[in-house]
Amino acid sequence: MKKTKSSSYVHKIETSNVYDVATVTPLSKLDRLSKNLGNSVLLKREDLQPIFSFKLRGAYNKLSKLKIKGNTKKVIAASAGNHAQGVAYAAKKLSISAIIIMPVTTPSIKVNSVKYYGAKVILYGDNFDEAFAYAKQLSLKKNIVFIHPYDDEDVISGQGTVGLEILEAHPDKIDTIFVPVGGGGLIAGVGAYVKSINPNIKIIGVEPDDAACLKVALEANKIVPLKEVGLFADGVAVKQIGKLTFSLIREWIDEVVTVSVDEICAAVQDTFEATRTIPEPAGALSLAGLKKLTSKKRWKNKTLVAINSGANINFDRLSHIVERVQLGEKKEALFSVSIPEEKGSFRSFCKTLGKRMISEFNYRADDESKAYIFLACRFNDGTSEKRKLINDLKAKSYSPLDLSDNEIAKLHIKHMVGGRAPKHISEYGELIFRVEFPEKPGALINFLNSLGDKWNITLFHYRNQGAAYGRVLIGFQAKQKEKNQLIKQLKATNLPFWDEQGDIAYSAFLK
Repeated sequence: MKKTKSSSYVHKIETSNVYDVATVTPLSKLDRLSKNLGNSVLLKREDLQPIFSFKLRGAYNKLSKLKIKGNTKKVIAASAGNHAQGVAYAAKKLSISAIIIMPVTTPSIKVNSVKYYGAKVILYGDNFDEAFAYAKQLSLKKNIVFIHPYDDEDVISGQGTVGLEILEAHPDKIDTIFVPVGGGGLIAGVGAYVKSINPNIKIIGVEPDDAACLKVALEANKIVPLKEVGLFADGVAVKQIGKLTFSLIREWIDEVVTVSVDEICAAVQDTFEATRTIPEPAGALSLAGLKKLTSKKRWKNKTLVAINSGANINFDRLSHIVERVQLGEKKEALFSVSIPEEKGSFRSFCKTLGKRMISEFNYRADDESKAYIFLACRFNDGTSEKRKLINDLKAKSYSPLDLSDNEIAKLHIKHMVGGRAPKHISEYGELIFRVEFPEKPGALINFLNSLGDKWNITLFHYRNQGAAYGRVLIGFQAKQKEKNQLIKQLKATNLPFWDEQGDIAYSAFLK
């Protein structure tokens, strides 16, 4: 076998010191999902580790080697949660003092767990990258050993034991292993070991479509920092892939697949139905990728492995997940339908719907000639039944707009149907934007303060669903010629925003 960077990790992984604290987690078959997909689907249960995440492996391997050298009494780390718990747990086991820098958006369940293990927690920054930079700064200033969450040989080697266990647990043929990707420590370790032992097994990285740092790096053939990262799957919310991990991954990676928030939520439900446990969004990431690629490539009779990387989820995050599951499964669809504003038209429309399962229905008379209905329908067979509903409506001369993939509709419009701007605002002009900001105390008022009072706010809808970020739909009384100046003001907030002026859901229900 040709000597590569990856193959040099085999011995390091096989001799990693992880089992003083980590357990050999099961490789469970998901029977119902296997039947539905026509493939054998296996789930590596890293949610069953003592800290409910694979991160304990790499952290303990690193700290134990420092302990053997005998010159480390204190360590510092930065983490959005799971690496923090791994370092804190390992430090307590080895009688090493630990300081953990965590973003202020970190779910409280992870913060409290780190404190429980005896580490000192400092909340800093709105995301992992800001916490990471501050931890590195403190490490240099106070001469404390920094424990990198992924770009470290010992950490990578510890995570690689997940791959070793998969091969030992299933010596028969495995076609593909799906691995969640943040900074790349897990996929670097798993891929390095698996590809060195059996290069025929495909390794597929899975990323959220709003935090796809590996996909971007592979396309550019170099590390490219993302301008923004989505925070829903906080465990993998990293702006750029690691330097060391990327040098390993690019040797053998077969493919990277990205998935949406809705697809991740659907995979959370799949995991719950099969195991009666609830993974965190990052924990369900690889199963979401497995389902998406299996459907896209029409695989049959293959053995597919997904790694459930963790289960540290805030309970109040579940409301958002539950709301998006049916959309992720393509078993619910959202529509805007206009009907004539005349006697009997509403009942006629309902007759056309027939006995279909309606999950949401909002209607309000607004215009003298027509009204808009916001409709959500659930289906057993999403694709074909949705198509039939659209055809049935068109046959009755309705013109349904499919809003199922429209973020404005899913996050805001469905909760706001029934109100339009007064006539004087409509005549003057209204500009609409969507804004996201890290969810923390004071974030909403800080955002409003940064906007100032130059423009009259004509619409404002904010929802907190237990997620790591807040979502605002905001309207300003402003003419088109003022738009550039308004955008400049929004840019000054340093928050991601989107111009939604032409959005079809806004036009149908709020304009």
